[in-house]
Amino acid sequence: MITAAPALTPEKAVIPLPAPRWQEHWRQAIRDPAQLLAALALDPQELGVSAEALAQFPLRVPRSFVARMRRADPSDPLLRQVLPIDAEMQVVPGFSFDAVGDGAAKKATGVIQKYRGRALLVATGSCAIHCRYCFRRHFDYAGENAARNGWEDAVAAIAADPSIDEIILSGGDPLSLTTAKLAELTTALAGIAHIRRLRIHSRLPVVLPERVDEELVQWLDQLPWPVAFVIHANHAQEFDTAVDAALARLRGTGAQLLNQAVLLRGVNDDLDALAALSERSFAAGVLPYYLHQLDRVQGVAHFEVSDERATALHAGLMARLSGYLVPKLVRELPGDTSKRPL
Repeated sequence: MITAAPALTPEKAVIPLPAPRWQEHWRQAIRDPAQLLAALALDPQELGVSAEALAQFPLRVPRSFVARMRRADPSDPLLRQVLPIDAEMQVVPGFSFDAVGDGAAKKATGVIQKYRGRALLVATGSCAIHCRYCFRRHFDYAGENAARNGWEDAVAAIAADPSIDEIILSGGDPLSLTTAKLAELTTALAGIAHIRRLRIHSRLPVVLPERVDEELVQWLDQLPWPVAFVIHANHAQEFDTAVDAALARLRGTGAQLLNQAVLLRGVNDDLDALAALSERSFAAGVLPYYLHQLDRVQGVAHFEVSDERATALHAGLMARLSGYLVPKLVRELPGDTSKRPL
């Protein structure tokens, strides 16, 4: 005889299961194009998925980002940003392995300085998502990582140059590091009196919003500098309620939130798409900052939008939106003293 199951006590009935930590969401990311396309009811052969491109630059995309993609739509703007395809293997003149001159701007291990007063720390080579247009897809992260030697070389180089008053944490993605590791770095930087601002460039609040947890918020709250937090979203579809909540937590620390996007053919090279991105990011408390012309690194030429098209789209944005919703249209070129407006 099957006996009735005992009733749960009130105490047991209301105890929630612990939520997975952000690292678990990271580990569950999709790395197989076939698995990704099966989840979207799409045919890998029809989309020109490339084993060679995958071997050169592996696929990685969090499942929550995949959930924002449209099923059965081979032109989905989020899918196009992550899917390795045959076009990446074309060798195109004018596209190089170091399109923005990172190598020439090296100041110390993991420290890049292109512009006066600002130094960029390559905090890590890891990222929760591999964007196919990434300008550092060929970067030597193993050799140029600021975390080597416990940040010692990087911190010493910054301390030796009193003209540096702003530090930019970049990568990869700096939020790929544990919060304890980030705190180790900022504790070392806090001893440098001439640092006045900290800027953090991260795509994780958009692609892995679980990363913005209480521990990270506490770290941001305790930093001794004003913080500019630059997220990276290219399309309004990248925002959802979880992203909105993560961004609200970041704003609660007093950080200034900005968005930088890349103009990408087949993703956002459309006036309606760009206007929607600006309006959606502002609705989430993020001010549009930069719209970058594509960095011409080998493997990304199929994403390029002509300057004529880019400037026409930007003019359309200025005619349609309030000025504070229009990002600056810029290009980064080696040797320039700042981003170059178009």
